[in-house]
Amino acid sequence: MTQTSPLHPRPHLTHEVLNQSLPRVGVNEYELNIVLRESVARHDAGWADAELCEIGSLVGTEAFQHDAKLANTFVPQLHTFDRWGHRIDEVEYHPAYHRIIAAAVSHGAHTRCWADPRPGSHVARAAAFMLFGQIEPGHACPVSMTHAVIPSLELQPDVAAAWVPRALSRDYSPELDADKTSAIFGMSMTEKQGGSDVRANTTVAVPAGAGGPGAEYLLTGHKWFCSAPMSDAFLVLAQASGPGGEGLSCFLLPRVLPDGTRNVFRIQRLKDKLGNKSNASSEIELDGTVAYLVGDAGRGVRTIIEMVAQTRLDCILGSAAGMRQGVAEALWHTRHRSAFGTRLADQPAMTAVLADLALESEAATTTAIRLARAHDEDASDQEQAFRRLANAVAKYWICKRGPHHAYESLECLGGNGYTEDFPLAMRYREQPVMAVWEGSGNVIALDVLRAMTREPETVAAFLAELDLARGANRILDGALDRVRTQLGELAGLAPSDAQRRARITVESMALALQGALLTRYSPTAVSEAFIEARLGPDRGVEFGTLPIGTDLDAILTRH
Repeated sequence: MTQTSPLHPRPHLTHEVLNQSLPRVGVNEYELNIVLRESVARHDAGWADAELCEIGSLVGTEAFQHDAKLANTFVPQLHTFDRWGHRIDEVEYHPAYHRIIAAAVSHGAHTRCWADPRPGSHVARAAAFMLFGQIEPGHACPVSMTHAVIPSLELQPDVAAAWVPRALSRDYSPELDADKTSAIFGMSMTEKQGGSDVRANTTVAVPAGAGGPGAEYLLTGHKWFCSAPMSDAFLVLAQASGPGGEGLSCFLLPRVLPDGTRNVFRIQRLKDKLGNKSNASSEIELDGTVAYLVGDAGRGVRTIIEMVAQTRLDCILGSAAGMRQGVAEALWHTRHRSAFGTRLADQPAMTAVLADLALESEAATTTAIRLARAHDEDASDQEQAFRRLANAVAKYWICKRGPHHAYESLECLGGNGYTEDFPLAMRYREQPVMAVWEGSGNVIALDVLRAMTREPETVAAFLAELDLARGANRILDGALDRVRTQLGELAGLAPSDAQRRARITVESMALALQGALLTRYSPTAVSEAFIEARLGPDRGVEFGTLPIGTDLDAILTRH
């Protein structure tokens, strides 16, 4: 009989893996997202359902999710020089990143609303953008900037003729090549000394000839933040001089010149960011860099603000997409894991948290898509006035709610949620960037004050939107009255006092808008729970503090 040596123990299993959630793969993220589907249909984009279903299926695959993980694990690398010492200023991305952005571009998540303008076009594009961003948010930055650049470019017809067709293309190539028929765009405004105060910019632009709109200029200076530096072209701000006009101006800066040579675009370093890891952000220097004036000299902010308005909407869309990911992952985990003899999702304390997270997600999605519809080309003057103010209000509030929502969603997964094996750790790091980019909290609150003062029609349009829900809920009616009172008081304050009161007023406006939209568009169980929990006398601070009697099942069935 052969005896087993004590140096070679028998193979054995110490335990069986039980009570773990299944991989959340092979799902259709659009078909499962009832709130998004209803919003798309409600706002005249039902014609895009087939393609949105295709996107939903794609981003729900195991392969796409794995690419998202790879893109955020193997982060972009800067190559300042090649092996022989030639300056190349290139950023290398993992191939997974290129697969993701290529898929987003091929489905028109960048510029489909400009390529096919009709009622609901911005809604269809917003839904596509959200579906891709729900799984991998970093690539959404250059996709967003490519979308947002179109209105600014169109202010300069000769520049637009050369570049807009390339931006509208659904092809994607990562190569820097003057002969490409497609293009990805970036934007770079801020400098070390000024940050949000772009009028303090010191980058100078000297005309190569006579100067003026569409003319070639040579730029010298720096930019403190330049995201997606491998984009084909950028809109930048610089101080113009010369006979073509002076002052802070907007320029189109190509990475490659028409003759195929590289423009001077020195990438000094990549930012080591908290999140948004798959998307490179850089510091750059310009030294006699060729660029073309877009719009009139001295009106750079007015020109580029067209782009900023669109990217601010995309920050709202991105935050809402992140909330959807949080709810989807939290519900999936808690419905597949048990504790104390009951599924986690059925434990009363957990059910309340999940329902509250779902309410926040539904309010964000409903608001975001309503705003997207207001950006369509058939928008009336009142719609345009509404979106001017509501865009800023929603940007402030929804983007600030994102990090808190991500944390609470992560906590639903317990220790698993805090690991990089699950996507909510990435999401928790990602959500703050939506609040910081395109105007942080104070910048946005001050923008609301500016709109109220300079464009009073925006206040009237905003209040008219709120009043469409008046009479349906006593608590909401009280909130609408408070908003009117606060706006009136704010208008009468000294500028310094108005700044101090701006945040609380914007918060009230945002909650009133969300409550009003849910009252009009969502089931009563949803709207009443949201209004009680956010505006009622017994409202809590943390998620999971819903009033007794809330129909939690009715809320969660929609998610």
